[in-house]
Amino acid sequence: MRQLSQSLAANLAVLDKMFGTSADYYAKEITIYHCRGSILLFDGMASLDSLWELLLDAASRQAPPQQAGQRCTGPQVFELILHGSAFPAESEPVTDLADLIKRMTAGMAVLLLDGCAKGIAFSVQGLKFRSVDEPSGEGNLRGSREGFADLLRVNLSLLRRLIRTEHLVQEVAQADTEMQTEYAICYCKNRADSAMVIRVRKALAAAKPELLLDSSYFVPWLLPGKARLFTPVSYTERPAVAAAKICEGKIVVLVNGSPSAMVLPALFCENFECLDDYASTAVFSSFLRILKYVSFYLTVFLPGVFVCLAVYLPELIPPQLLYKIEAAEKATPLPLFAEMLLVILILEVIREAGLRMPQSLGHSVSLVSALIIGDAAIATGLMSTPVIFVASITAIAVFVTPSLYEPATLLRLGVVLAAGLAGPVGLAGAFFAVLLSLSGTACLQVPYLAAHPFPQRPMAEDGIIRRNYRRLSAHDFNIWQKREGK
Repeated sequence: MRQLSQSLAANLAVLDKMFGTSADYYAKEITIYHCRGSILLFDGMASLDSLWELLLDAASRQAPPQQAGQRCTGPQVFELILHGSAFPAESEPVTDLADLIKRMTAGMAVLLLDGCAKGIAFSVQGLKFRSVDEPSGEGNLRGSREGFADLLRVNLSLLRRLIRTEHLVQEVAQADTEMQTEYAICYCKNRADSAMVIRVRKALAAAKPELLLDSSYFVPWLLPGKARLFTPVSYTERPAVAAAKICEGKIVVLVNGSPSAMVLPALFCENFECLDDYASTAVFSSFLRILKYVSFYLTVFLPGVFVCLAVYLPELIPPQLLYKIEAAEKATPLPLFAEMLLVILILEVIREAGLRMPQSLGHSVSLVSALIIGDAAIATGLMSTPVIFVASITAIAVFVTPSLYEPATLLRLGVVLAAGLAGPVGLAGAFFAVLLSLSGTACLQVPYLAAHPFPQRPMAEDGIIRRNYRRLSAHDFNIWQKREGK
């Protein structure tokens, strides 16, 4: 990369050619300690008030030692400011053009001096960012209300405030993209597997996404190969959750500009857990976990089981219920199999419309979908009440485990197709296909279906049934190691 020149005019000419047409580029020539220099920054990212207070005001009150009739040269002023004064400058000087641009785009101000081929950076960031609010997608009754912001440095400070130990490591690097987006790898060096940390670091350094707007953009490079329904990574916008995962030995990846933190590796059973599980009683937490497991399997298999029983095995349905289903289906023009697929697709369209449209129009979607589409479809005989009832149950049950929404939706459609086309054989085949998809998924050599204390036996104290938190705290948990005494 091009090195900085000793000529201030040459450096300013290069920068003016690069950023001269940008409205936020700010270059102010000054004289400090009788030496010509220039302050460089991007307006809106660095605070001018802080800069003048730190640099110019202090320089006006401090005179460098010099002989009469002699002026300080650029290298002398550089050494004086960087090492011989109380100016809060960055310890590492700016030596090349790439480093200069990196510091400026990070919100720093850079001082260039005439006759010196190095610059001095000042941390006077004045970046505007969204406040640390509660995440809207991860609701909890107890615990912290803080959520990650969009600025990477703010998110790193939130993690550091929770994990106050020397073992926490936060490695910041720039992605190999046109945008040069920063990302961070966070882990505890005494808990995370060093080989897996190196593997993740190399994978992210080798990744070349066209754009990097979220941590999920790294997944194709972290998990290359075949297409998969279940992705063995999880995401969170809560610093408390990310801190808990780091203390379990996991690796957290944060990207500048996104509040979503990616956690590596993730287990299937963790989709049925939340922070409230450990703040509530063990009995109630166990009940909620069982309810979440039941809801997930309902949303995946209930429509397919209903189609299979109604079309291929009606003798297994109670007579009174069977008569009502038959009477409702006689009034509809479509077969039950096609009707179920149509209702599921319509519900997905309604869900997507409610998610993407402006919030001010959200009530209109609910009104149109509930009163007009649902009531009119039944009244005109286009759809039957049992089919809409079953599809509605599955649509609601999927929101109990929102992290599994994407695979659950695709699996639900696949199970309905298999059950409608092949009956009980197709339903059984779909079940084994789901099981095969789960068992064939892994991340960083940790199977997706691995028990909590990888790689030995299931974690009886904190599985589907949770034990008392005092008992859980008696054993240190690390995802890479067996638990002591097991």
